[in-house]
Amino acid sequence: MIKLRLRRMGAKKRPSYRIVVADSRSPRDGRIIESIGFYDPLTEPATLKVEADRVQHWLSVGAQPSETVRNLLRRQGLVADDPSRAGKSAAA
Repeated sequence: MIKLRLRRMGAKKRPSYRIVVADSRSPRDGRIIESIGFYDPLTEPATLKVEADRVQHWLSVGAQPSETVRNLLRRQGLVADDPSRAGKSAAA
């Protein structure tokens, strides 16, 4: 399965992340198919840059975002809220 997920970059104790398209079986920082964005949680406010057209393309061909990437894409308005998951986030 193809996943949209985060790849850790940056120095020790100073993480930044790239949003990448990768096979679900490859390691976190292993081989990727395409880099489609950037996320830096340490800036105030957090920096998030995403290529919206590439995200839509990968979602249309069946790629599944990780939970963290799904939340980031929700903030950008690229993924609609999933009503079936509404109760799960409140319980956790």
